[in-house]
Amino acid sequence: MIDLYARILGSLAAGAIGDAMGAATEQRSFSEIVTLFGGPVREFRKPPPDSPFSGGREAGQITDDSGQMVRMAQAIIESNGSLTVEGVVKQLLKWADDPEAFRRFAGPTTRAAIEELRKGTDPRVVGRQGRLTSLGTSNGAAMRIAPAGLAHPGDLEGAVRDAVTMCLPTHATQLAISGASAVAAGIARAVTADADVYSVVQSAFWGARRGEEIGRREGRVVAGPSVIRRMEIAVALAARGRDVIETIQEIHAHVGSGLHIAEAVPAAVGIFVAAGGDPMQAIVGGVNIGDDTDTVAIIAGSMAGALRGFRAVPKELYESLERANTLRLADVARGLTAVAQRGQAARVVTEERR
Repeated sequence: MIDLYARILGSLAAGAIGDAMGAATEQRSFSEIVTLFGGPVREFRKPPPDSPFSGGREAGQITDDSGQMVRMAQAIIESNGSLTVEGVVKQLLKWADDPEAFRRFAGPTTRAAIEELRKGTDPRVVGRQGRLTSLGTSNGAAMRIAPAGLAHPGDLEGAVRDAVTMCLPTHATQLAISGASAVAAGIARAVTADADVYSVVQSAFWGARRGEEIGRREGRVVAGPSVIRRMEIAVALAARGRDVIETIQEIHAHVGSGLHIAEAVPAAVGIFVAAGGDPMQAIVGGVNIGDDTDTVAIIAGSMAGALRGFRAVPKELYESLERANTLRLADVARGLTAVAQRGQAARVVTEERR
């Protein structure tokens, strides 16, 4: 038997640490990061004043990535595992009620969606609106998605279902849903007893394919590179890389690590492979790859933390994270664990009746 609570807390903690550490390096290139900080960043650093989003904030403070991740966890907990679009919207609007967080961090897709949701527009319509290919294809769909996987240990279909529900009000495109479902399915597999790096990645590919299928049926089909094909490239590069720092430069050059979902998610999955599933190595890879570092790091960190558990997360970084933000991730993890265990018990009963 695994300690499910430790796996869930490990995922939340490693993800949030990656987000907070990446806040200082976001929007910079690998070479800029190394020059500015005297080498790859491996600890919390105060974002430089010219940082586009986190300038003026302190070392260890999170961005919208972790803020929305915790909100999605609350949506699952409050629904007792029966997540609804309305529950997702409720938590997104609560996050947006923080004027500082919304002003600084809301991405283009989320910002536009929140404005429509505040007007009372049907949330099942909002995420499918627009003609721009840049609308609804950002990595905001995946940065907050870890709870969808954590609430469904071993249940990839359930994880994808919740991932789709989280995407619909804001990122209802086949690309965003594919990327978010890849992460959710990978994490759902990671929190099982026999999981390893290979099985987690295979599950992520399954989730990407399943998410794209659902997205094409229920969302808006947009032009853009395939999340699945980009993941194939990133994983291949990681498999033959010699170390994480070398590999992230290759992934950035061939896949990218920016705002588009087909860059950030494949990059994060590749980094997870390069790190061998180790949370700290995954975080360091995401933080230093350049471009949208906080998002790549929260995804890679949450996958690795789910696989290795809380004991693999540096205690001092976790304590510094909580002091800087008061996230109470232990409480969030307890709530998600209770939901996950009830879901597991219900599935056992259902299977016994068949």
